[in-house]
Amino acid sequence: MLPSRWLAASIALALAACGPASKPPEPTLETDDQRAVYALGLLIAQRIESFSLSESELPTFEAGVRDGVLGADTKVDKATVDGLIQNFANARVLQKAQTEKAASATYLAQMAAEPGATTAPTGYVIRTLTEGTGASPGPTDIVKVHYHGTLRDGSVFDSSVDRGTPAEFPLNRVIPCWTQSLQTMKLGGKYKVTCPSEIAYGDRGSPPSIQPGATLSFDVELIEIKPQTDGAAPTSPHGAPPETPK
Repeated sequence: MLPSRWLAASIALALAACGPASKPPEPTLETDDQRAVYALGLLIAQRIESFSLSESELPTFEAGVRDGVLGADTKVDKATVDGLIQNFANARVLQKAQTEKAASATYLAQMAAEPGATTAPTGYVIRTLTEGTGASPGPTDIVKVHYHGTLRDGSVFDSSVDRGTPAEFPLNRVIPCWTQSLQTMKLGGKYKVTCPSEIAYGDRGSPPSIQPGATLSFDVELIEIKPQTDGAAPTSPHGAPPETPK
C-alpha cells in the first residue's frame, strides 16, 4: 500500500494543469512517467469509490488536495477530519443502499411472480428447480452445497459451481437468508433463492462485488447434511456468504 503522502502528491501532479472553473484538458500520456501519474490517479479513484463523489464535488476535493500538499492553511479543523470523513462515508453508503433497495424491489417482485415461487415471512423468495427426497437440515447442521450467486442484473458475484468444488459450512455461520431458506430444502434438491438485503448483507454490502442494499439470487443444490459436533470449527470456504461480511 502506498504511503498517503505519495497518494496525495500524485493527486496534486494529476491536477496540476487543472483550471479552477472548467474541465481540465486531456492529459498527455507519451512517457512512462506520465502514464504512471495517470495510473496513480486511477488508483486513488478506486480507493475513494465508496464515497461516490460527483463531478460537481471534484473542485472541492481538488482544493483539499492542493492545500494539503502545498502546506496551505486548511479550511477545516484538522481535529475534526476523521469524524467528518466517517460521517460522510456513512451517509453515502446509506444513500447507495436506499437507491439499490428501491431498484431491487421490482426484481424481487419478478422473482416472486415466477411459477412455483413462494415468499417467506422474512422476505426471501424460494422456488424448487428439482425436488429433493431426503431430510432437511437443522439450524446448526453442516451442509455441503453447490451454489451460483448472481446480482439482479444477472452478473455472477460468487459461484462454487464455477470453482468446481462444493462449499461446506454450518448453517448458523452464514447470512440469515441461507440459515432460514436451507432448512426448508430437502437433500438432493435444487432450488432458486432470492434474498433481500435485509437478510443478506444489509446496508453495508460486501464491496466490491456486493453493493450496499443489494438483493441476491442463488441457485442452490443441497448435496449433504452433517450434524455439527460440539466444538467443531466452521469450515466455510472462500466465497461462502458469511454472517458478517469480510
